[in-house]
Amino acid sequence: MKIESHSSKKIVLLDGGMGQELMKRSKAKPHPLWSAKVLLDEPELVENVHIDFIEAGASIITVNTYSATKERLNRDGAEGMFNKLHDKAIEVAHRARDQCKRSDVKIAGCLPPLYGSYKPESAPSLDECIERYHIISRKQAPYIDLFICETMSSIKEAQASITAATSENLETWCALTISDQSNCMLRSNEPLEQAIDQLMKLGHSANLINCSTPEAITLALNCLKMDQRPFGAYANGFDSIDALSIGGTVDVLTSRKNLGPRAYLQHALAWVTSGATIIGGCCEISPDHIKVIYDTLKKLDYKITNSL
Repeated sequence: MKIESHSSKKIVLLDGGMGQELMKRSKAKPHPLWSAKVLLDEPELVENVHIDFIEAGASIITVNTYSATKERLNRDGAEGMFNKLHDKAIEVAHRARDQCKRSDVKIAGCLPPLYGSYKPESAPSLDECIERYHIISRKQAPYIDLFICETMSSIKEAQASITAATSENLETWCALTISDQSNCMLRSNEPLEQAIDQLMKLGHSANLINCSTPEAITLALNCLKMDQRPFGAYANGFDSIDALSIGGTVDVLTSRKNLGPRAYLQHALAWVTSGATIIGGCCEISPDHIKVIYDTLKKLDYKITNSL
């Protein structure tokens, strides 16, 4: 795909997928608390993944707390590990940034689905969700630069996580995950257009679509333009997410063979052409993918920045 050079345009470049990258590097058997368990058993792997994404060109990295909600920990018999896991994830992210001598790289906090990805029916009431997200946001806020509410499968999850994050007076971005059927629906079967409309009154700074196929994201990005906020995208590289269940392990999912760095780049350039100013990767998107995006955007005279 050809894209015109825009010397004045800025792009925020996110990192890629932590969990699947750890699967490739660790010798341990996958676990329901996969990325959190590796954080305790092999923290050097998590640090190295952060470093590799920074060196690939990412201007924002996200703390490795996606699977460290109290709800997941309680389900899997690790009730008392919440503070320890969050402390370790924050420490490792900061150490990676320091190791790279890149004070310009921002560290994002993570507000994930409480019980598991792609299962909005498992979330409790809105008020309960807000209360539970407050626990995470209060823990992370003193040590991060912004929040990303990511892989939100329903309007309720998005509302709750944004409410908790913005209460900490930090910049907050909301990333919604949509059906892979290219029908512009959240995984809750709520229309993406309805979600954007209902989220407009909240105080977040950007809307994104994440952890969906790049093809579905490309078709859905126009819905984000309903709002005047900056928008962006970071897709996954799974063949399908259908096999993943609550409490299951990610090794049941397979990766696409047609989404290497150059192929993913074409999707990223399409998003940039559509007006996206935040680009990155989710599950199965590696430092090599981010590096190709970084190099290409730099050649096209884009400024890679850490702020909107």
